[in-house]
Amino acid sequence: MKYVYFIGIGGIGMSAIARYYKAKGFVVGGYDRTESDLTRELESEGIEVHYDDDITRIPSDRENTMVVYTPAIPADLHELRYVFDQGYTVVKRSKMLGEITRGQRCLAVAGTHGKTTTSTLVSHIFTASGEGCSAFLGGISKNYGTNLLISMNDVVVAEADEFDRSFHQLHPEIAVITAMDADHLDIYGDLAHVHEAFRIFASQVSGTLIKKLGLPVGEADTKARVLTYHATDPAADFHARNIRLDEFGYYTFDLKHPSGVISDIRPGVLGRVNMENSVAACAIALTYGLPADAIRDAVGSFKGVRRRLDVHVNRPGCTYIDDYAHHPEELAAAIGSIREIFPERKITAIFQPHLYTRTRDLAPDFARALSRGIDKLILLDIYPARELPIEGVTSKIIFDDVTVPEKVMIAREELMDCLKKENIDVLVTFGAGNIDRFIPEITELLG
Repeated sequence: MKYVYFIGIGGIGMSAIARYYKAKGFVVGGYDRTESDLTRELESEGIEVHYDDDITRIPSDRENTMVVYTPAIPADLHELRYVFDQGYTVVKRSKMLGEITRGQRCLAVAGTHGKTTTSTLVSHIFTASGEGCSAFLGGISKNYGTNLLISMNDVVVAEADEFDRSFHQLHPEIAVITAMDADHLDIYGDLAHVHEAFRIFASQVSGTLIKKLGLPVGEADTKARVLTYHATDPAADFHARNIRLDEFGYYTFDLKHPSGVISDIRPGVLGRVNMENSVAACAIALTYGLPADAIRDAVGSFKGVRRRLDVHVNRPGCTYIDDYAHHPEELAAAIGSIREIFPERKITAIFQPHLYTRTRDLAPDFARALSRGIDKLILLDIYPARELPIEGVTSKIIFDDVTVPEKVMIAREELMDCLKKENIDVLVTFGAGNIDRFIPEITELLG
């Protein structure tokens, strides 16, 4: 193969694989529906990206072209139908990642939330310690400015995505499962099938499975050794103790693990939720065999992931944080962490729901998550992504059940005019759609 062509190249997982093949010397290009910061970065790296559904942009040399696609792309896209009809070698993104990691020492992080920060921290621990790793990440590492790391050794860190059962293509040596909540019910139907998918993933782990304490997966589901982690519960094999929170929102803790204690770990990212993510990442590193001092130092130098409790403004009397949370459990965890940091300040949250099906399936849970810990909600219309509208499903089915002191529901186009009239103390933007396009404008307004 000489050419690798990506349909949906702007996706976070797709772009990492595109960068990988570019680094390996292939001619890489692809299509995405809309231009973004990420697609512009790909273009600056020499990857050709276009935004029209145009079959003439696909390499004509079928024998030497591999096409990679994501199931998030509509099945009726002209380019996608064309490559199937014309006999190209066509591979799903998840299968491609499975092939890349096969035969290597795969360290995987799965879970309906927490996996991006945890896997990015794992990759940073391995890189900063000098051990090294390749990594395919579901977010942009703020330490390295990319979602792909390449190393000469055989260790590869992968974010194991449950969407479309993608993680069933991975066969990790060590894996973490962070959460098994109801999500992607358009794929799974119900929570029981979500759990079943995670148990299948667990069965493919060859060495050690590290699960969050209490998750419904265990020794009956895998041949791997099973260990547990938790933020604070002493029943877990890995947990934090002697926890201290400083005035800037950073935690310091001692990590209790099966072989002893690592004292005075201070994650370089804010919040209790990131303390728990740090425990999970340390568990992988310790299980692999990295030294305690190197782990402590690396966790301390971790800068986080773009759009995960990402601080853009932090001056006296005004703070602006952006976060990717788009599931009720993620929202609850992020809001809880922010409230713990700012117990007496007024928190205004802007939330853009993501997908009609997710809104339909989880509306009561979204309402509960948004009713605790914030003082005002600004709720935007649903970002559809790959979906068509569903009759009766709008942001209003969340809005009506939210019980905060102040709430307003507006169209996305009205947001900046609305914010100009607000007296902002702490502002947080939440969502996995295109709400991130507002970050520069909001930062300029508040900075």
